[in-house]
Amino acid sequence: MADFPSLSRRSFLRQSFAFSAVAALRPGTLLAQGGFVAPNPASQHMFMIGDWGTDKYIDQQRAVASSMARWGQNNRSAPGAMFLLGDNWYGHMHDGVNDARWKTQFEDMYPANLFPGPAYAVLGNHDYEKRTFDKAQIQIDYPRQKKTRWTMPDRHYTFKYPEKDPIVTFICLDSNLPGTKEFDFTLSSYVMSHRDADAQDQWFAAELAKPRTTPFVAVIAHHPLFTNGIHRDNRTLIQRWDGLLRQHKVDLYITGHDHDLQHIEFDGHPTSFVISGGGGAELVNWSIPPEKRGPFGDRVIGFTHLEMAKDALVVRHVGAQANQLHAFRKTPDGKMAIL
Repeated sequence: MADFPSLSRRSFLRQSFAFSAVAALRPGTLLAQGGFVAPNPASQHMFMIGDWGTDKYIDQQRAVASSMARWGQNNRSAPGAMFLLGDNWYGHMHDGVNDARWKTQFEDMYPANLFPGPAYAVLGNHDYEKRTFDKAQIQIDYPRQKKTRWTMPDRHYTFKYPEKDPIVTFICLDSNLPGTKEFDFTLSSYVMSHRDADAQDQWFAAELAKPRTTPFVAVIAHHPLFTNGIHRDNRTLIQRWDGLLRQHKVDLYITGHDHDLQHIEFDGHPTSFVISGGGGAELVNWSIPPEKRGPFGDRVIGFTHLEMAKDALVVRHVGAQANQLHAFRKTPDGKMAIL
């Protein structure tokens, strides 16, 4: 288990000063000043949404889906794949793999003609609710029983993208560890067992230790390590995973959980932390004002566009009106630049 990292006051102040000018800008001003860099149609593209499977805010989910379609069409960057960042299903799934919500809120909401390719999914805390059915298990079972783009081979898995001449190694984790809730629900359905958490950690460390075969490595999960949102920094995940991210110079750690869009950087940390929890659920408040720890945070619904090329990744947060709110570029040598 890695030690809890020490972020010195000097480091935090340097970071805050460096990002203060960017954070003070209103969303969209970078576009107005000519800073917009259009997606390259020749690159690989993925769209990412978290906290989308709402049972109460369908209009918001529909608005984000419409924004994704318009953004892809306007910028000639139809995604080759999607990422579903957890809290895929709030509320009941009364009929399990045959529930009507699979069609109305996934297959029809994100149709294959607009969003072709696989839809890779990870589990969120609401996916661990055991109501009529074990919602985590039915998400694994659904693609085994139906012809679908939904892709979740296990609770944790890895793959390289694209298949031919890959650019990014994706390591997908189940972040529902004991301690990620306010109390350690050892016997609760909301978290995995301690034994499963330890086994996943061993697998995660072994995957990171393998020789790199792609220019970039990204870790995908539901719970952030660091967030300015209402859920606050997750001490359990920081202790267990932050040291591994640092040691292996992971490029991106991408999550949902907080219902907003964020980008957080730390002075000297190799990993850029991206939160995309604006897929449709209700919006919530900040615990840390995003202008204090940035470079970006906005309490809006929306999605994240990941553009991939051998020489750089570009991460864009996009709002409900298909408008770019924030973007940054990351190169294989670890350098990050706000666009």
